Amino acid sequence: MAKTKTTYTGVDVLDFINSYVDNEQKKADSFRLIELMQQWSGFEPEMWGPTIIGFGNYHYKYASGHEGDAPIIGFSPRKAAFSLYVYSETERSKLLITDLGKFKMGKACIYVKKLSDINLSTLQELCIESIKYISEHHECSCRVK
Repeated sequence: MAKTKTTYTGVDVLDFINSYVDNEQKKADSFRLIELMQQWSGFEPEMWGPTIIGFGNYHYKYASGHEGDAPIIGFSPRKAAFSLYVYSETERSKLLITDLGKFKMGKACIYVKKLSDINLSTLQELCIESIKYISEHHECSCRVK
């Protein structure tokens, strides 16, 4: 079975942004996302894998037997767009996503070019819904709050 690449690394988040993000708007949006996700989740930002900034953690286990740990919510400031890891496929999330703004949906994440393209209140609600879903369905650091 393949080893999961998305694991906690201990790399300093601010060092990562300052060295990896070369666009000033994306850098400002990254710092804003850190501030917001930290506030919404109650967790400090931590690096997961080489490019994901995550908040909190949970343990997952699939029917296939594959298991591991992942951040509860997070994002990556990739060159083309931000990858937002904030979506759990619940009925409420499906309704909320229609009010998010300009984005593309991937299999496990939402792609956003810049924060001004989306409704931050809707993003907050999506994050809260995802935290709630993960806390109800997985072993999660969000339960001990």
